[in-house]
Amino acid sequence: MSVPRLDFDDLAGGYGTTEVVHGISGAAAAGQVLCIVGRNGVGKSSLIRMLSGHLPAWRGTVRLEGRAVTDLPPAGRRRLGISYCPQERPVFDDLTVRDNLILMRRDRSLDGFAPFIGRFPVLERRLDQQAGTMSGGEKKILSFARGLAEMTPLVLLDEPSEGVQWENILHMADLIRERRAAGTTFVVVEQNLAFAERIADRYLVLDQGRVVLEGPRSAIDRAALLPRLHV
Repeated sequence: MSVPRLDFDDLAGGYGTTEVVHGISGAAAAGQVLCIVGRNGVGKSSLIRMLSGHLPAWRGTVRLEGRAVTDLPPAGRRRLGISYCPQERPVFDDLTVRDNLILMRRDRSLDGFAPFIGRFPVLERRLDQQAGTMSGGEKKILSFARGLAEMTPLVLLDEPSEGVQWENILHMADLIRERRAAGTTFVVVEQNLAFAERIADRYLVLDQGRVVLEGPRSAIDRAALLPRLHV
């Protein structure tokens, strides 16, 4: 059996003295999209922050290609091939759109962004504008484009469709499917079920910091998911 690109086992953690993620395990193979879904406040963002290294795990293990990365900081995980697009503060507000895009590029070039600029014309129109003046949905598009353009083998997306117009959500779905077909692995926290249904290979459904449902999309229908997404 091949080693998953990403796997995590018995992850737990939280903030202060409060544990909000209670022993969660999961995995995603190369060329697979794992969607983490559930109501607000059930630990989805905390879990993906543990996977990215931005929230230390109190216990458990995170592995990339079979290598434990649990103790590595975010920069160390990034060097190994993990890109992370956060839900909060997704861009550098004081930088221009152009500088946000090329920040991690040694050549400071926009080469490689054509697929994103072609689908999201707002990026080209706002290249010299401060990112902080963009709408919330536009910032998500900018973060999404920057994250995917890094061409890492694993991309972590936290609520990428939040505040984004449906037309652009469809473009996001297309780009994810294209990268998935090329072998990229995605872990996506998402509450927009219509979007999740377009991209997911597997679901990990959380409630109160625990897994309550897990499996391939083909085995979990909408009727099973809806009660877990709404109060």
